[in-house]
Amino acid sequence: MADPNAVLVTSRRRVLALLIGMGLCGFVLVAQAVKLQVIDTEFLQGEGEARFLRQVEIPTMRGSIVDRNGEPLAVSTPVESVWAHPGELLQEASDRIPMLASLLGQDAEAIERRLTQRADRQFVWIIRRIPPHLADRVRELDIPGVFLQREYRRFYPTAEISSQVVGFTNIDEVGQEGLELAYDNWLTGQTGAKRVIQDRLGRIVEDVELIREALPGRELRLTIDRRLQDLAYRELMATIARHQARSGSVVVLDIPTGEVLAMVNYPSYNPNGRSRSSDGMRNRALTDVLEPGSIVKPFVVAAAMEAGIAHPEMLVDTSPGTMQVSGHTIRDIRNFGEMSVTGLLTKSSNVGIVQLAMAMDASHLWSMYSRLGFGDVTGTGFPGESAGVLRDHERWRKLEQATLSYGYGLSVTPLQLARAIAAIADQGRLRQPSFILDSDNPPQAVIDPLLAEQVSQMLETVTQTGGTATRAAVDGYRVAAKTGTSRKSSAGGYSNKYVASIAGFAPMVRPRIAVVAVVNEPSAGDYYGGLVAAPLFGQVMKDALRLMNVPPDDMNGLMALNENGVDVREVQP
Repeated sequence: MADPNAVLVTSRRRVLALLIGMGLCGFVLVAQAVKLQVIDTEFLQGEGEARFLRQVEIPTMRGSIVDRNGEPLAVSTPVESVWAHPGELLQEASDRIPMLASLLGQDAEAIERRLTQRADRQFVWIIRRIPPHLADRVRELDIPGVFLQREYRRFYPTAEISSQVVGFTNIDEVGQEGLELAYDNWLTGQTGAKRVIQDRLGRIVEDVELIREALPGRELRLTIDRRLQDLAYRELMATIARHQARSGSVVVLDIPTGEVLAMVNYPSYNPNGRSRSSDGMRNRALTDVLEPGSIVKPFVVAAAMEAGIAHPEMLVDTSPGTMQVSGHTIRDIRNFGEMSVTGLLTKSSNVGIVQLAMAMDASHLWSMYSRLGFGDVTGTGFPGESAGVLRDHERWRKLEQATLSYGYGLSVTPLQLARAIAAIADQGRLRQPSFILDSDNPPQAVIDPLLAEQVSQMLETVTQTGGTATRAAVDGYRVAAKTGTSRKSSAGGYSNKYVASIAGFAPMVRPRIAVVAVVNEPSAGDYYGGLVAAPLFGQVMKDALRLMNVPPDDMNGLMALNENGVDVREVQP
């Protein structure tokens, strides 16, 4: 039989051991609690913050695009978008998804399917950029797992009128076309970040810390005049409709600076909508090329005069109105007989111009075209700009040299034509066209000033009685211009489709505005540049001169005289 005393001692020892063990455990727990809550608080704080403290992005506004007068062409407006926490919405309020879908005009099954497929995520877009009144109704529903987030939406006040120049952004406000793409880095702001405390529904309870300040994008001020852009677009649309043409372009340049005052194309598109055809999205004035036809004849005359083989009064016999070059017949619309070099431009004689071209070295004609910028991009930095085609003169055949003199065998853009005719107007100084106001744009001397002045005076006869561009004249102003009519190339030769065009400038005294108008495939009967493109040119030129406050030539002449009656332009370097 066991000793009662021994059993008692053993029991006491066990109780003591148990008490000691419990005491040690309690000490460890208390020590750990002290460590976590007093000495080392970061762990529990971090765990708590991980559940309630979040870093959220602060959206920022994309920079506006405005015209030269500060009128908006592209602006960003605040909107709200709806997103969901898939797990929370499906677990706590899946039965309310149809109500949300009905309010947003979406399919409930599609929303639920998208959420189910992304159930492991914490963020899924439901719909983006909704109107304010709709956002308020979503907020009133107070559906668990459904939230609203501030974003910005791009809006284009001029719609299709400026769309091909300005371009557009995608839903995340990243530039996709036009100047929106070319200057995306300039326009894009820097999003900010902050730490906030959120409740279990994801609502912000308190702003804790600003991590990075949001910086809005910078404003982009263009050389475009919104008023002139609108007028040019409407005149182009009317011309396209009147002549049942396929497309067209108009370019307006400020001669002293090279600034693009207007650039319009038709067909166009509305960047505010979702439907955008590839045909309407092209900025044809920069991306599409054409064989310019007779518009290049002034440059051939300039090259011939520069080479010393012609002068304005020199007579050229164009009889009988045709000539043969390498077995190919070159024709005028009629037999003009003997006429001056100036008359070759006035009447647009192919035969006379070819005679001048064949009398000079191919390298010299090529040099003139090259100096005027043909075969090279203009340097605007516009996405997709075409350089056109100007083959090296060493590869020219005799017939090619002849056809190049009246605008076949080379390809140019309307902007290249505007730049070249502006150089003639600006005493032989070539400038890089610019879309950005106050850009540094030094001129490059490519033609002797006296020679350029002579060619300008010769071009004035084209808009006067007997010339091919009388419909391009503007009351009160002396206008210089050259028309072009070219057949469109097709497989195996040239088709019966035409391009009507014109390039010119005004006023003759202190030239200020250069305009190029191109009408592609007119099909209502008329197709000559003087009948189709010249009236469009005349109206756009009239609008541009008025809006830019350019005084008529007689006032310009008076302004050019000093107190002694001497023309101050003659003593300018």
